[in-house]
Amino acid sequence: MRHTHPRRPKILVITPEITYLPKGIQANSDQVSAKAGGLADVSASLVSALYAMGADVHVAIPNYRRLFHREEKTPDVFEKKRSLYRTRLSEERIHLAQDRVFFYRNRVYSGYSSECMKISLAFQREVINNIIPEIQPDLIHCNDWMTGLIPAYARQMGIPSLFTVHNIHTQKTTMSEIENDGIDAAFFWKNLYFEREPYNYEESRNTNYVDFLTSGIFASHFINTVSPTFLQEIVNGQHGFIPAYIQREIANKYHAGCALGILNAPDVEENPSTDKLLEANFDEHNFTEGKRLNKLAFQKATGLDVNPDAPLFFWPSRLDPIQKGPQLLAEILYTVIHENWNLQPQFAFVANGEYQQVFHSIAQQHGFQHLIAVLDFDEKMSHCAYAASDFILMPSRFEPCGLPQMVGPIYGSLPIVHDTGGLHDTVQHLDADHDTGNGFVFKFFDHVGLHWAINEAIKFYKLPVEVRNLQISRIMTESQRAFNHLNTANAYIQIYEKMLERPLVAWGDIAK
Repeated sequence: MRHTHPRRPKILVITPEITYLPKGIQANSDQVSAKAGGLADVSASLVSALYAMGADVHVAIPNYRRLFHREEKTPDVFEKKRSLYRTRLSEERIHLAQDRVFFYRNRVYSGYSSECMKISLAFQREVINNIIPEIQPDLIHCNDWMTGLIPAYARQMGIPSLFTVHNIHTQKTTMSEIENDGIDAAFFWKNLYFEREPYNYEESRNTNYVDFLTSGIFASHFINTVSPTFLQEIVNGQHGFIPAYIQREIANKYHAGCALGILNAPDVEENPSTDKLLEANFDEHNFTEGKRLNKLAFQKATGLDVNPDAPLFFWPSRLDPIQKGPQLLAEILYTVIHENWNLQPQFAFVANGEYQQVFHSIAQQHGFQHLIAVLDFDEKMSHCAYAASDFILMPSRFEPCGLPQMVGPIYGSLPIVHDTGGLHDTVQHLDADHDTGNGFVFKFFDHVGLHWAINEAIKFYKLPVEVRNLQISRIMTESQRAFNHLNTANAYIQIYEKMLERPLVAWGDIAK
């Protein structure tokens, strides 16, 4: 007798951005790509893993026509492709939300909060009014404040929802504005989170603001942050910048057993053996020559002294003193260079932000232009810097997850980090004598701690080359194994199965 299985559950992943879609999921899916940050990479890896295992996975994303068709030159070809997307892509697994507010954008998010709100409401309107009714999913996975209303609708419909908090950022508006944009908030208003406790629908409609991020947390059945330690830090109230009401709602979910921390992972293209942007490719077996060639090319391109023996420190994140800690490095940069003058240490910044000018000034004031390079962010130069550098600098005050501290070790560049959030979960202090650790960690957020950690890195750099190379090879190998999308996707899949109380795919279906 043939054993039968229940219908495979439909999973709808709702995301404002995605790096890529798996081959074969849909015609022309290779052109659906819109990325602003790590959320795009996580979405891509998760959808790919679900599709590979045979799950019935669907994706809802805004139809960023200009981003999806960036290679087209003529209106005729553009219109032909646009028609193809409208008719073929939207019929099956890729569901493109349609609204003029998306069509001609050249990036995912706007620098203006009012425009971001307009994009968010249009996206959520299409998902709630059209995409969810069409798919009739068994589980919905929402991401960040841009999708914060959907868990409230899903709860009203009896659909389990997971809400992923990638960043502690939110926006607010009234139910009247939500409804004016075509979303029937009256249907699920009791599941929303308001600035003050609502007395009833009528008195709250025009004056009581709905918080999008907190609504997503409040209404969803399960939440996750993008690292385990950052979740614990929020629950313990360690970050004063997080509003008390957001902290409380996350803590409520955690204490109810409905919250988990899952680490993001770097993009699959962040691999020195296949990276097309490098001067020379390399892996854990031949990195010595590969990194030397990339360092020479990077030094020539940036105006640094061409010296393969100089330790090169790379700053990969935006130069933001609120989160990323560039002020700590600014306080000690002259001292570090002066103390290690015989090594001629070099510092490269491939990042935007207000502290760019500070580091320009330090270089000019002390005549360090041959040792300090400050560049605007550029994808190619950033990849080259990972491959060229010996160390990554990430002295963040807080870090929900962070990716550079995972990318760096894959490229043989060891991270120097403050012990917080996702940095705590991914970097352990190096002990070359016992073959453990992958970077240099300081406990307290101040320039003294960073100075100590940089000195630890320089001590490592002074070790005999064969000892140093043995550790770098080990770290590159272990990082490839630990920091990958499969591990991240498997953690999400376990949550899905817990929420559904059944496997995503029956073994009989896989055998077929």
